[in-house]
Amino acid sequence: MIVTWLKFIHVAGIALWSAGLIALPFLYMQRRGLEDDALHKLHGFTRFFYVSLMSPAAFVAIGSGTALIFLMATYETWFSAKLFAVSVMTGIHIFSGLMILRLFEPGRDYPAWRFMLVMPLTLLTVSSILILVLGKPEMAWPEPLADFFAPGRLGELAEPFIAWMK
Repeated sequence: MIVTWLKFIHVAGIALWSAGLIALPFLYMQRRGLEDDALHKLHGFTRFFYVSLMSPAAFVAIGSGTALIFLMATYETWFSAKLFAVSVMTGIHIFSGLMILRLFEPGRDYPAWRFMLVMPLTLLTVSSILILVLGKPEMAWPEPLADFFAPGRLGELAEPFIAWMK
């Protein structure tokens, strides 16, 4: 029963987080030409959206996903690819937060080329996660990466740096 609830929480967190990452560039595009009160309102809303909704959703999604890893012991190749896509999504999240800090300084705007770069990357990442999780495709890593993504490999790589493993 706990796994079912954790999956529900995980899916809800991922859905909110993904929707937020898709919505943010549209908010950034509204920055162009705004000044004074309108600029401060957009800035306040964007920060609230990022700090109070998206970031907690990301935390819940990653936390519940981590708990599910331990409860379900998933060691499939598709799962490693999904974790890679989640790390890309986390990077997009971090850079979105940095963009909020810079975008609302005087004289700044969000260029169309950046929107055209970020939107496809975000949509591709979210779509990849959905395809991997729902399809659970049979995959094989290319030979140089197969050993790197083997279950337990991270522990082997980190062993020299962790005192209690020596």
